[in-house]
Amino acid sequence: MKKTLMAAGMAIAMFSSMGASAADYVIDTKGAHASINFKVSHLGYSFIKGRFNQFDGEFSFDSSDVESSRVKVNVDTRSLDSNHAERDKHLRSDDFINASKFSTATFVSNKVIDNGEGQFDIVGDLSLHGVTKPITINADLIGEGTDPWGGERVGFVGTTRLELADFAIKVMGDSSYVDMELHIEGVKK
Repeated sequence: MKKTLMAAGMAIAMFSSMGASAADYVIDTKGAHASINFKVSHLGYSFIKGRFNQFDGEFSFDSSDVESSRVKVNVDTRSLDSNHAERDKHLRSDDFINASKFSTATFVSNKVIDNGEGQFDIVGDLSLHGVTKPITINADLIGEGTDPWGGERVGFVGTTRLELADFAIKVMGDSSYVDMELHIEGVKK
């Protein structure tokens, strides 16, 4: 009996220490506390900035075990918005992202590398324009805690550069890449 209780106690202790697992969050798009933004060179003379208005996603995160984190995001490419209707129509066309054929871009993480001090790299696969390629998002933890309504939140900012040719997207002049800036706030499920 004593051995059984000791074994049970050890099992409980072992599973309790394993219980400190990552929390699951949904990206807060309903409250507009997240955005996926882009900046691309316009012929080498200036920059065009824009965003994708429709996206969703979820992630798991534990600040004491960042490397156990996971991320999945879906972006509706038809929601591309650079604040200019005619330009948006052209960018969504088959000249560029072909949003009617490739209406969803998806990012799924493979690993997260903890660089310390709230900085980390999110490595994963981006599927865009019918092509899937590995990318790395450089991310910073902005903060985490309880919101005024009793929920739990965590927020990040991330950046990455996408080479357009890697995703078979037309390159014009100096516009060979797009810089992405991601503002992500998650609400614990």
